[in-house]
Amino acid sequence: MQSIALLDTMTIILNISQIWLDTMHSRHMELFFIPAIFLTVTTLLVNPLLLICIFCLQTLRQETRYLLLANTLMADMVFLCLNLAIVICALLGVTVLRIVCELVIAGMITAYCCTILTITFMVVDTYVAVRWPLKYNKLLPPSRTLKIMVGIWLMASMYPISLVIVMEAVGVQAPHQLPLCLVLLSLGSLGLDTTTVGVHLYFAIGVICCFLLILYCYVRLYVVTRTSGIWQQRYSRARLTLLAHCVMLLLYFSPALVFTVELGLFQNNMVSQEVSMWITMSNMSMLMLLPRASSPFLYGLRYREIYHKLTTVLWRRQRLSQVSVQH
Repeated sequence: MQSIALLDTMTIILNISQIWLDTMHSRHMELFFIPAIFLTVTTLLVNPLLLICIFCLQTLRQETRYLLLANTLMADMVFLCLNLAIVICALLGVTVLRIVCELVIAGMITAYCCTILTITFMVVDTYVAVRWPLKYNKLLPPSRTLKIMVGIWLMASMYPISLVIVMEAVGVQAPHQLPLCLVLLSLGSLGLDTTTVGVHLYFAIGVICCFLLILYCYVRLYVVTRTSGIWQQRYSRARLTLLAHCVMLLLYFSPALVFTVELGLFQNNMVSQEVSMWITMSNMSMLMLLPRASSPFLYGLRYREIYHKLTTVLWRRQRLSQVSVQH
């Protein structure tokens, strides 16, 4: 009886996927993909430049903050590439193998969580550098930072991989191809209350733990440095750094919270399919891409070394092109 119920659930999700695809083209929802493609392409052009600056300069790749920044940029690029693949398939109406869709979704969740964990550790790194400046190099050398980065990727991938295993175990008799590959539809196809609770707990616990850790680090930093005068000026670097972290964390956390609410509404049939589809398209095409498009500018270009290196390289290329044109 359970296998029949699961098969019926997968059949319903397959029908919903086809309905969503037809509704998308009939209501011209593919227009959502225009800002998605623009933000993705722009970010994929800027992030490699920052990564080249970090890994080509020995002084940069020997510092923890730049390695963490590089990890954030790489995770964002993985997420953007996988999301762009889903967008293109939906735009062209290409059917996707179920196992491929599940692996792509697992990769997106892994990259998303890896970015949030890395940003959280960037705050911890700042706290350690200010709190114990003389012991900082011993506490967080580059070799230990690389191990931490590997641990972050492993931690971020554990739950998505387990979800793929569960979806494959549940959907043995499910259709092998899906007309539309979306995270909401794939997780909604499970039809299991325990899995739904697990998804909500996964995001909720992650958000709460990261928020509390970041809050503790910044409160302690303020207590330790409030007499140093770095917070006195309205546009001091400390204030701008705190503002950048707060803005980026808000932009990164908001889509995950929207998705958990959306998943609950979808599985309980509390909103119509068209409304759910509008929310999904807005979240996937804009909300999830805004922090990744802003990250290179709010994080990468705020570092003086990276900014000067980029301006030097670009200015040199401009001078060379001018000289070649004159000759």
